[in-house]
Amino acid sequence: MIRIILNGKKVADEDVRYAVSVLREEGIDIEVRVTWEHGDAQRMVAEASDEGITRIIAAGGDGTLNEVVNGLALLPKEKRPQLAILPLGTANDFATACRIPFSPLEALRLAVEGEAYPVDIVKANDRYFINVASSGFGAQIVADTPASLKNFLGGGAYTLSAVIMTLNYSSHEGRLIADDIDIEGKSIAGVICNGRQAGGGQMLAPFAYIDDGMLDIVVFMEFPITDLGQVIAEMFDYEHSGTYIKRFQKRWVESIPQQKRSVNLDGEPYEADRIRFEVLHKEIDLILPKGCPVLKNSGSGS
Repeated sequence: MIRIILNGKKVADEDVRYAVSVLREEGIDIEVRVTWEHGDAQRMVAEASDEGITRIIAAGGDGTLNEVVNGLALLPKEKRPQLAILPLGTANDFATACRIPFSPLEALRLAVEGEAYPVDIVKANDRYFINVASSGFGAQIVADTPASLKNFLGGGAYTLSAVIMTLNYSSHEGRLIADDIDIEGKSIAGVICNGRQAGGGQMLAPFAYIDDGMLDIVVFMEFPITDLGQVIAEMFDYEHSGTYIKRFQKRWVESIPQQKRSVNLDGEPYEADRIRFEVLHKEIDLILPKGCPVLKNSGSGS
C-alpha cells in the first residue's frame, strides 16, 4: 500500500488526478490524504505508520516535504515508512537537485517503482529539515528576489540580490562553533546545507551530498564596501573559504547569536536563542532515481 499526502492547494490539479488514475488502472494500490492546515501532514505520517503503510509520497512543495520529514523524524526508526516526492511547489529545490521528475505521472512512477536510499536529515534543536537552513539576508533573499529577475539573470539573480541586500542589511553579532571552528564577530547571513540549492534553483553548496554525514556551512561576514569586489569573487569560489565568506564542512555546528534571530528551515520559520545543527546520518529512506547526483555512496557522485 502506498499513500500520497497531498497539499490541499493542489487537490484540483488535473495532472495529479490523471497520474493517480493511470496507476490505479494498472493495479497499483494508492491512497490519497489531503492536508487542510499546518500540522496535518505530520499527523498523517504518524497515522500511515500506525496503519502499516510502507511507503508515503509527499506531494507539494518544499514546505510540505519539510512537514513530512518532521513527521518521519518523530517516529521510531523501525516504524518509518519509505519516503517519495511528488514535486508540486513553486521552487521544489530539493526535488530539482535530486533530479526527481516534475511530470506528476513520471514522478509517481518513480515513487512507486524506484529504489529507496538511506539519506541524511538535519536536526535543529527540536526541529528537522532535509535541504537548507538560512538566516539573515540569506533567508530574506529566498523570499524577496523577484521572479522576473530570476528569469532574466538565472542563477545570477541570487548573487545580484545578495549583493544589493548586503549593502542595506544590518549585521548581527554572534558566534559559530563546531569541532575545531570558533568564529565570533558580525555576520550578515548564514546557510546550513544538507542539499545543494534553495530560492528556486540558486546554488549554495554544489559539492553537498545528502548521504555523506556532513553539513556544508556558508557564513557571510560583515565587510567594508571597498572590498565588494573581493566579496563577489568569494561568492563564486565554492571550493575555498575566504576572508568574508567562510565555507566549511562539519557534522555539527552551533549558532549563538547575541540577539535572537529568525531562521528558515526549508522555508519554515523558526526562532531560538541558540541553535545546534546536527546531521543525522542515513536517517530516512528516500526514493530516488538511479544515478542521483546528490548521492555520494550510491549515486553518480557528480
